Amino acid sequence: MKDIESLLALIRQNEDISRKFNEIETQILSTLNFAGLFEILLTEIKEKFQIPYVWISLIDSGEVPDLILSLGKSEILKSHLRIIDPASFAELVPPGQQPLLVNNNLERFSILFPENRNYLIRSMSIAPITLAGSVIGSLNQADLSFDRFAPGIDTSLLESLARKVSLCLANVTAHEKLSFLAYHDPLTGLLNRRVMESILEREFFRTKRYSSLLSVVFVDLNKFKSVNDSLGHNVGDELLQYTAKSLTQLVRNSDVVARFAGDEFVIILPETDTEKSKNMMNRIQSHFKENPLHIRNHTVSVSISFGIASTEDPGIKDPFSLLSLADKRLYEMKRQRVDMELSN
Repeated sequence: MKDIESLLALIRQNEDISRKFNEIETQILSTLNFAGLFEILLTEIKEKFQIPYVWISLIDSGEVPDLILSLGKSEILKSHLRIIDPASFAELVPPGQQPLLVNNNLERFSILFPENRNYLIRSMSIAPITLAGSVIGSLNQADLSFDRFAPGIDTSLLESLARKVSLCLANVTAHEKLSFLAYHDPLTGLLNRRVMESILEREFFRTKRYSSLLSVVFVDLNKFKSVNDSLGHNVGDELLQYTAKSLTQLVRNSDVVARFAGDEFVIILPETDTEKSKNMMNRIQSHFKENPLHIRNHTVSVSISFGIASTEDPGIKDPFSLLSLADKRLYEMKRQRVDMELSN
């Protein structure tokens, strides 16, 4: 009788576990963004199964980590994500899609933990997740119990959940790529011209409302055509990418960098006057002079011209006159540079 009661209790427990997994799967399959996917996944697993530690590890290759970092505006995602290099992941997780269960020598798995997290655990599950048939990371769960994820227990539900996460990732990635391309330049990853103009308009009227300052910088690469002609368009593309990345790293978090067209970029500087803008651009110019692009046995010098306009300039009535004045001053600088070269 006790054996039958134990068996029925086990069946009810398994049914409850299966139901909870199905509920999680249903929720994640309806999401179309990274933040929503991972927030639901991490929160629901933790709450439904009372698992203290749930997080994602992603291999640092391919498009998913880049998309997540650029689009995943979620504090939960930031604190429960680890980007790991492919070699380190391969050393810990065997090839294939079978979940790995471990409850000894756990220190070596700490590289999978989110940054600045030191989990005190006694067992963990590492379920590989895939995209287009290739493993791109893992869904990780860990517990204080030695037996919770002991090797040898049934992993079929964990494997099923990982497959659903992988399927959802494929859908989310496709959707997020379309969203990204709607707002960003596909080559450099910067905001595109349409979005930049919208942000400029918003910042301009905010500046007027609060009587603050706003500056705009038009930036252009010098002799970009000669790079394309002499080294090829692939090198030219990498020069644009290098410039975009450098500009993004050299401005403040509150500033906006966008690709305008070709080799032209626009920087929007809230709460900034002309003098401060000029000082910043001089530092950026110096940075490029000291840090050329090294590519395919070539050293490509990076030289920029720029024009600055500010709401403190006379005659600025709207955001587009601000942009137009910055563009005009850019070409004044370029003409002066050409005149100096001819005179020498």
